[in-house]
Amino acid sequence: MQSSLLSLPQQHAPEVMQYAAPEPVASYPSSTVELGDLKRILVRRRFLILATALLLTLVALLYGLFTPALYSSVAEIIVDPQDLQVVTNDVNPSRVPPDGGITMVESQVAVVQSNSVLLKAIEATDLTKDPEFNGQGGLLNRLLGGVLGSGSAETDRTGKTLDALRRRLAVKRADKVLVLDVIVTAKSADKAAMLANAIAQAYLADQASARAKMATDASDSITARLDEQRKRVLAAENAVEAYKSANNMVMAAGNLVSDQELTEINTQLSAAQTRTAALKAQVDQLRRSGGAPDATSEAMRSSVISSLRAQEATLVDQLSQLGTELGPRHPSMIAAQQQLRDTRALITRELTRISASVETDYERALANQQALEAKVAGMKSKSLDTDQASVKLRELQRDLEAVRSVYATYLQRAQETREQINVDSTNARIISTAMPALKKSWPPLLLLVFGAFFGGLGLGTGMALIAEYSSPTVLSSAQMQSAIEAPVVGVLPAKAARRRWWPFGKAAGPAGQKTDAIAGLALRRLFSSSRRPPNWPLVPSVLVTSAPEDAAQRGRAARLLANAAATRGSRVLFIDTNSGKSQKEPQPGLLDVLRGEFAFEAISHSAPGSNVAILGKGRPKAAFSEAQGVYFTQHMLAQASRNFDLVVVDGGALADNLNASPLVAMVDEIVLVATLNTTPMRDVTAVSQAISVMGRLPTGALLVDEAA
Repeated sequence: MQSSLLSLPQQHAPEVMQYAAPEPVASYPSSTVELGDLKRILVRRRFLILATALLLTLVALLYGLFTPALYSSVAEIIVDPQDLQVVTNDVNPSRVPPDGGITMVESQVAVVQSNSVLLKAIEATDLTKDPEFNGQGGLLNRLLGGVLGSGSAETDRTGKTLDALRRRLAVKRADKVLVLDVIVTAKSADKAAMLANAIAQAYLADQASARAKMATDASDSITARLDEQRKRVLAAENAVEAYKSANNMVMAAGNLVSDQELTEINTQLSAAQTRTAALKAQVDQLRRSGGAPDATSEAMRSSVISSLRAQEATLVDQLSQLGTELGPRHPSMIAAQQQLRDTRALITRELTRISASVETDYERALANQQALEAKVAGMKSKSLDTDQASVKLRELQRDLEAVRSVYATYLQRAQETREQINVDSTNARIISTAMPALKKSWPPLLLLVFGAFFGGLGLGTGMALIAEYSSPTVLSSAQMQSAIEAPVVGVLPAKAARRRWWPFGKAAGPAGQKTDAIAGLALRRLFSSSRRPPNWPLVPSVLVTSAPEDAAQRGRAARLLANAAATRGSRVLFIDTNSGKSQKEPQPGLLDVLRGEFAFEAISHSAPGSNVAILGKGRPKAAFSEAQGVYFTQHMLAQASRNFDLVVVDGGALADNLNASPLVAMVDEIVLVATLNTTPMRDVTAVSQAISVMGRLPTGALLVDEAA
């Protein structure tokens, strides 16, 4: 017996033995879609995605071709937050907000779209007669209008025109600028430009009229208060005059006459006190001179004294000369001496007169000072009597000044606001008038087609994912392994799995060699972790099953496993439970063996030129019990161990093939075949549950990759 490339133990004992199969599980973990499986989902459902994209593209193309063209025109208005100030007042403040006026300009966006502005534009352009905007352009609108009717035709037409214009209007402001873009869309480029300019002009007119109305209201309100303020001023003046008359308070130059007199007398008293003090100082000096008044400052300042002193000096000099020339009794000498004595007597009398004059002036100044002090004391006592009256008078005067100030302010503001009515202080202007558009703005055919195509791709992708979520398929080895809790032993390329297989044992081309290698590796993975007990007498066996939809892939995978083992020198018994379906008179096969009617050596036939013996399904003419089938299955596998190294069973769809349950109970490995992106997960779960009902669990999975 040749050695097997599978490295499986060979036993030839005829005894039939059993070993415990693993306990079945009641349920399987739900499958989930991983990020790496998205490509498989999209490739599998590519026709749905492309069909959705093409359908939306076709709809967009038809819409773009048959929709009437629309044209858009733009008028630009700049709004300066610092208004033009012709007359300074608080009706229209010119202070710039902290945000640079952005908020104020944003509010103007709503003003441009307000009813007042749009109604002015409608009236200026006579838009209510335009069928495009007045709701009378379409046949459906006319029919609905005739059936439903309206309360007022003119009001209804104006409302419809306003709504239509608002739908065709867009007012935008770009970032960090104070410019408003007034965009109007219409079926005619000239009409769109005309409406955009009309709305811009209506906005400026509305702003001017609004500010004029504000100034008018403010002026009327202030003017209405002027009469009241004038009456308050008159009442305050009368109160002041009545109080002064009642208290005998005479005013001159805004002050009381008694206060002015007291101030003047105080000034005179201060001057008199100064003069008295100076004269007293002179008197004291004369008294301190001790009878020599010629040493005083008054004597020294006197011109008479100075003249007499000069004359005295001349006479003294003359006597000196005469004394040297003449005798003492000379008449000239005597005359000169007499003149000197007379001169000195005059000096003495003049000094005496000066002293008496100073004393007299001092006494007169002192008397004047005392008289003024007495007068001031009298006036002070009189002033104290009017102090309480002055307090009340000053209060009345303050009230009078306050009402006068308010009245003057009201009068000035009334004049300013009256002038503001006739001055447009808004600093908004049109910087760019709307021009007729050269190209249509709607529908953008190219953009719609591209948007519809890529939107269709996105929508198709979403539909594909939803379809996959509602009916998940096998997407990856990890998902399959999680679903059946068994390893995936190999992934076969779909192109190789779909080809017509050559006879068992025939040499394969490069693609077939690669596929054989994958199948051989799958067998090694299956039996590398086999739980066969030592000295187990039965031949190693593999049962291949799948969902009914994967019957073709399952049959090819089973033949591939058998062929892979046979090409490596192993003798293989291939049991096909699906053969003989198309034959009118089926030949004896597996079912006959399980009923004990034939030995498998008698009815199996070898494939020409190969190491594979084939056993068909057989004749389903009579039923057999499960215990009987298990017994003859054990017997068959024990006999096969003498001549074969491996048994490969195409078990079909176990959910529909109950005759294979004896094989399920006795084979070593149960391999579930599924196609990536094709086999539904519910079918995988159904097959796993069928195997579980038969007392076993899948021990491995073999996947077929449609993308390979």
